Amino acid sequence: MLTATGLSRAFGPRLLFHDVALQLGAGRRVALVGGNGTGKTTLIETIVGLQEPDTGEVHRPRDLRIGYLPQELPTETGRSVFEQVMLGAGPVTELATRIEDLGVRIGAASGDEQARLLDQFGEAQSRFEQIGGYAVEADAHRILSGLGFDSADHDRPMDEMSGGWRMRIALARLLLSAPDLLIMDEPTNHLDVDSVAWLEQHLANWSGGLLFVSHDRDFIDAVANRILELSGNRITEYVGGFAEFVVAREEQLAAQRAIAAQQNRQVAQTEKFIERFRYKASKARQVQSRVKALEKLDRMVVDEPDDPASRFGFPKPRRSSRLVAELHDVTAGYPVADGASVQSGNEPGNEPGNEVILRNVTFDVERGRKVALVGPNGAGKTTLVRLLTGDMPPLAGQVTRGTNVDLSHFDQLQAEILDDQRTVLEEFKTVPGVGVDGRNPRTYLASFGFRGDAVDRRVGDLSGGEQTRLALAKTLAVPVNLLVLDEPTNHLDLPSCDVLEDALLAYPGTVVLITHDRHLIRSVADCAVEVRDGRATWHEGVPDRVLYPVKVDSMPAPSSHGATARRGNGTPDGNRKGGGQSAGKGRQRDPRQGLQRKLGRAEKQWEAAEAAVVEVQERLADPDLYQDPDGAAAVVAEHEAAKDRAAELMAEWERLNLQLAD
Repeated sequence: MLTATGLSRAFGPRLLFHDVALQLGAGRRVALVGGNGTGKTTLIETIVGLQEPDTGEVHRPRDLRIGYLPQELPTETGRSVFEQVMLGAGPVTELATRIEDLGVRIGAASGDEQARLLDQFGEAQSRFEQIGGYAVEADAHRILSGLGFDSADHDRPMDEMSGGWRMRIALARLLLSAPDLLIMDEPTNHLDVDSVAWLEQHLANWSGGLLFVSHDRDFIDAVANRILELSGNRITEYVGGFAEFVVAREEQLAAQRAIAAQQNRQVAQTEKFIERFRYKASKARQVQSRVKALEKLDRMVVDEPDDPASRFGFPKPRRSSRLVAELHDVTAGYPVADGASVQSGNEPGNEPGNEVILRNVTFDVERGRKVALVGPNGAGKTTLVRLLTGDMPPLAGQVTRGTNVDLSHFDQLQAEILDDQRTVLEEFKTVPGVGVDGRNPRTYLASFGFRGDAVDRRVGDLSGGEQTRLALAKTLAVPVNLLVLDEPTNHLDLPSCDVLEDALLAYPGTVVLITHDRHLIRSVADCAVEVRDGRATWHEGVPDRVLYPVKVDSMPAPSSHGATARRGNGTPDGNRKGGGQSAGKGRQRDPRQGLQRKLGRAEKQWEAAEAAVVEVQERLADPDLYQDPDGAAAVVAEHEAAKDRAAELMAEWERLNLQLAD
């Protein structure tokens, strides 16, 4: 168990935390919450050992394995995605590399040298099986799939992956390493709702210790069994998930306020007595006694939350037309660099050189609607936003913007284009019209948590969450009637998410929102567009099955968690009547039945291929095999071929499984 006692840390005159004590060990899944800039990341880095405390100490047992996922990662190149993740397996990866190298050398050797290499190969193969090497490789594929990677992505070079996907790869590597203590700083920032649901399931069953920072209430509630709140330079621990934390904190505040009120009454009575009899000689002893009692009184400090945000006031936008945007039978995509067609068929948009992302998209966005775009990363949410904003034309179909539509677009890069040398107030004043519409910029910034002297801090000195909050304040200060927000909660703290939620609820215009924060979606959105597998499906309201997709803990043994677990999942509401019976006359063939039969065949073929791999492994583990070098070399080649065949069938089973889930 890791223990920390008496931790304190300050930057100049600014005290972040003082006298912090905590314990982290097996079975403790702890969420660390607190405002932006309170020192959560500093505290985590102190626990990990990347920073030294001003006072106090952290005791880490020598054999304790700690895995840490920071918010920012160094660039990693030169490996494939799968190879990068397998680095988390440590000895297994080293042994797998040795086995691969021995296999190459065996093919090039002969005579006594080949016999010697075959002996080494047999020993390495046996050791690899003993430490569960084959299971680790399957776990790596499973974790990658759970975090949203297609099978084809597993062999892609790291150089091709964007920052968000690199963060997922780092998370996959960390999960595969299965450390005794897992520490993560905002692990959901680069995930979609599907991957967040998978990670929740994975971490809810985590047997080791876990400490994480998150602004996602649903994620905290699903994973944590303890909450640490960093507020007022102190740490307070609560047992339970987020819902229990909210109740317990209110109860604690109520008790503190009651004790403080009672103390204040007693102090007032004592001070009144002292003032009344201060100069009366017969009461001198009693006066002195009460003065000393006041000096020794341990005053109750009420852990009041930060000052509530001022009520947010939007600049009044002009009124747009009733229909803000119309999409009719739209196909959207991008040109392929080499000009080669990646599509087939005669549908509009399938011309050579086009990579189609979305097709047959039809829906209207009416004035005042709050629309959430939900779906896995890479499915086309950003493409859909670019269609709505006019940043890209459709390949086919029609996109029409309404009249008098004024647009403001916030994306994940907004915080990166702030000027580090300006103060918060100076940066905010770069917004056109600020200060000339009768609103006080300082009052406006206060509603986003920048109060008092905070507006005079340099942008470069702000935390990542504070910079995001400032970028949001700039976006929302523009008098527009259409807001498009792409992952606005990344790096925000819980109070800032509350500010954003209140602002969007008060906003008089139309909102298009992309976020993995399901609480924000439920609170704000009145409809959803589910973007998945090349389609965009409109939903009135936000169905739970869209926000909480049932996702298999990807690629387990097909006999226990295969097709049966996925069948029927994701069927659009009201599209069918029971048993595939159509609403019209007679019974029509359900196309899913054909997929189910294919999936069943693929499942049996995969099981047979896995059995073949196991059978060859058993032969490789037989020491007598290596008395015949030529025969042993043939079995080695047979083993490689069997593994390749099993991997191909596993990919086919996964493809059909996902297709059936659509």
